[in-house]
Amino acid sequence: MTAPARRPLLEVRNLEVTYAGGAAAVRGVDLSLDAGQKLGIAGESGCGKSTLALALLRLLPAGTRTSGEILLDGEDVLTMKWGRVRAVRWAGASIVFQGAMHSLNAVHRIGDQIAEPILLHRKATPAGARRKTGELLEQVGLPAARADAYPHELSGGQRQRVMIAMALACDPRLVIADEPTTALDVMIQAQILRLIEQLVSEQELGLLMISHDLAVLADTCDRLAVMYAGRVVEEGPARQVYDNARHPYGKALSAAFPRIGDSASRFAPRGLPGDPPDPSALPSGCTFHPRCAVALDSCADQDQGLRDAGAGRWAACVHVDTAAGAAEPVRSTP
Repeated sequence: MTAPARRPLLEVRNLEVTYAGGAAAVRGVDLSLDAGQKLGIAGESGCGKSTLALALLRLLPAGTRTSGEILLDGEDVLTMKWGRVRAVRWAGASIVFQGAMHSLNAVHRIGDQIAEPILLHRKATPAGARRKTGELLEQVGLPAARADAYPHELSGGQRQRVMIAMALACDPRLVIADEPTTALDVMIQAQILRLIEQLVSEQELGLLMISHDLAVLADTCDRLAVMYAGRVVEEGPARQVYDNARHPYGKALSAAFPRIGDSASRFAPRGLPGDPPDPSALPSGCTFHPRCAVALDSCADQDQGLRDAGAGRWAACVHVDTAAGAAEPVRSTP
């Protein structure tokens, strides 16, 4: 007898997010994430990454139009009653925001801030919440005694560890990390990323990690989705997407990062010309075509959905050969 297929921890189907005023920030996004899996979301500023993260927990501002499905353990977040959403935000899924100094309350001790969701959602006693707070701080590499510190008494890396401890306070199954290493130096970034990987592995969490840094995502995540103008234009195994992207935009993003030991990548001008489009006035056809070095005339008229590029890879480009899984290379900027 065949065992039933395991349901994904998170499944996003045809998600559309439009801000008041008509800015289409997320357009037809489909994603799937299993428990214990790490999915990276990459793209330039303004491509819709953070909007996607906020939409998953219904944290978008009033007046925003959202449609599609966001299934967390099979339950649609978009149709939940508010009481259920409040519970899901901590016990089902939690988020680590970028900029820990701005996410922590400057006038409250960090222990009180970590304990708050435990008291609200776990119905713990103050003593129990305090004990759990100390355990969480030690879990992320900080002494339990730091619970009495204020945010300004901690370094940037320590504050980010506090944000991770807070995200784990109610034992969620899904953690969303939105630029978790922003404004941290390289050594501290590496420590935070190792910590996140360790926690995901030990607790079988699902991790959705958002960054503009493809190299970080390639080293941290199992799969990588590249977003442009609100859509996923490429998805596949993270290291393969980074090393051999099949969408011209993915290739341009990867080429923008210098490679250690590759003198050509350090000195060759590899910036992508032009700017991302205004989400309230998107170009016709493929939204990347005004910046694409290999665009055809038809690209200005016809948008491309994700094509099967073989071996678990997908790319939304007319140049992707479904059989061979290859796309024409992007020419270097002169």
